[in-house]
Amino acid sequence: MAKKIYETPMLDELEKGPWPSFISGFKRLRDEHPDERINTVVSGLLGQLEHSYETRKGYWKGGTVSVFGYGGGIIPRFSEVAEAFPESKEFHTIRVQPPAGNHYTTDMLNQLCDSWEKYGSGLITFHGQTGNIMFIGTDTDGTQEFFDDINEYGWDLGGAGPCVRTAMSCVGGARCEQSCCNEHAIHRHLVNEFVDDVHRPALPYKFKFKVSGCPNDCQNSIERADFAVIGTWRDEMKIDQDEVKAFVEAKGRDYVLDNVTSRCPTNCIKLNDDNTMTVDNHECVRCMHCLNVMNKALSPGDDKGVTVLIGGKRTLKIGDLMGTVVVPFKKLETLEDYEELVELASEMIDFFAENALEHERTGEMIERIGLVNYLEGIGVEVDPNMVSAPRQCSYVRMDGWDEEAEKWFARKAEQAAS
Repeated sequence: MAKKIYETPMLDELEKGPWPSFISGFKRLRDEHPDERINTVVSGLLGQLEHSYETRKGYWKGGTVSVFGYGGGIIPRFSEVAEAFPESKEFHTIRVQPPAGNHYTTDMLNQLCDSWEKYGSGLITFHGQTGNIMFIGTDTDGTQEFFDDINEYGWDLGGAGPCVRTAMSCVGGARCEQSCCNEHAIHRHLVNEFVDDVHRPALPYKFKFKVSGCPNDCQNSIERADFAVIGTWRDEMKIDQDEVKAFVEAKGRDYVLDNVTSRCPTNCIKLNDDNTMTVDNHECVRCMHCLNVMNKALSPGDDKGVTVLIGGKRTLKIGDLMGTVVVPFKKLETLEDYEELVELASEMIDFFAENALEHERTGEMIERIGLVNYLEGIGVEVDPNMVSAPRQCSYVRMDGWDEEAEKWFARKAEQAAS
């Protein structure tokens, strides 16, 4: 098919100004790429996009496209204006699972790009919100050919549709001194266990895992994941007083007071007169601000583990939801510890599959049936540690709190003794 250049006056406006424009990237593919097939496909894409801007309407519709043996991983896109823009009448997106922590080599990336230019449009997104590499723009035949090619050298499709989605994990201990857990081991244990649920959608709606190695939550897991794993510590924050003094000397006391101690949400950190620092660890809520600013002076404690939160999501049937703590702290040191985490995830997915309404996320299901019923359904006991500081939670009644907490701890002690 000969390449036709469509007029794009509205898209041309997006190239003006100081910022890079995706339209310029499209045009480079259309005009400069050595493969005429890619030139033609992207030209049709620009034409249809201009038409959408003119009419303020999208013209992509879904359908059914998959590869042999899989029920998900492909986002079908068929053009409703294919007669006017035949070059891009099919423009499917293929989701591919990235390595844990998004660790690539340049050889890996070059190999993937070569395969995509062979069978697709050359347009790639690193990464979608689910975590996948998004290979954007191929026809139905190219879908199977591209998958066969990359699967031959070790890549697999990610999740799409009502299934367990591709997990995400931060770069973790490989490059970050704040890491409190083995993010990539958690990621791989979860994905390997539920890979069938990724490839063959069988749930009421999607279920996402995200793993962040510390409370900075670089993966946005607390507000985006049905099952969020956050690395944390439960002993005292480590303080290098020599580094504190060096920081104060370099920045000045006023800087530390204005940018560290005064910004602590619980006022638990104090700069002493001798330029040393004191932290009331009982009041610390792990907001990470002081550790981020003074990363040589302040560090996470040594008793490290993870917190598990359930039900985070963006707006759907109800508004945005943050994850709810269901496991306040869990050590992950042995294979058995990881297996227990995977077993908990399995209970949650099974309960979600049996009890959620269609197109309902886990957080919305919990809102509908109640947290107590949910915890009972997945076999998790209510734990006072799920709320670390009741005074900060307006929906928690405090009358009788201390007495009830003592009763709970006494029961746990009796169970341990027996």
